[in-house]
Amino acid sequence: MIKLPFGVEINDLIDNLRSLSWEAADILLYYANIIKKLEQKNEILKNKNNDDPVTLADLEVNELIINRINQTYQDTNWEILSEENFKIQSNYFNNVDWLWVLDPLDGTKDFIQGTGNYAMHLALNYKRKPYIGIVLIPEKDELWISYAEKLWCESRDGSIRKPNLSETNILKEMTIVTSKNHRNEKLKDLIEKINFKKTIVMGSIGCKVASIIRGDSDIYIALSLPGK
Repeated sequence: MIKLPFGVEINDLIDNLRSLSWEAADILLYYANIIKKLEQKNEILKNKNNDDPVTLADLEVNELIINRINQTYQDTNWEILSEENFKIQSNYFNNVDWLWVLDPLDGTKDFIQGTGNYAMHLALNYKRKPYIGIVLIPEKDELWISYAEKLWCESRDGSIRKPNLSETNILKEMTIVTSKNHRNEKLKDLIEKINFKKTIVMGSIGCKVASIIRGDSDIYIALSLPGK
């Protein structure tokens, strides 16, 4: 069994992740409310790149998570990889055993558009394999946590929800969830050819995966890698 770095206990770690995740939710919900007001939208957007937008929410959640992990575990031998520091030192993380991987705001376009389909992703990897996974969906009051063989969802009030995976294995009886902002003709043709029972469109890979675990959809197909 894989042992966490010296001095780190799994239950305390999950408690800390739970706490900082709901702090991140407060930041995201705060800016999600402000960004709906057109006159304030430009103040929150930090670049004009429509393909890869960055907002104050991205930056503040990024800073919160990194600072909190570093402050709480000052002497722990692990590193943190986020979208922001990857751009600065992308080769640094290749030989690190324990690595946090952070996407502070997945589904930024949906966040800006006000659909509610955005999430924070955080994972602790050991030798490039996932050890703990977090998907926070603030607008649904959902914190999905995976550890070892366990997977569950928590609300802010502490109530627990178990996965509700569909047992359907017939494609025509499945509901497919697809990307809202990364669609293409090949995927459209495939969906029409298979003739799924229903199609749900949303942003954020975290929201899509959660919709499958929740039982709202059955399958996700992506044919939209950036630049390909």
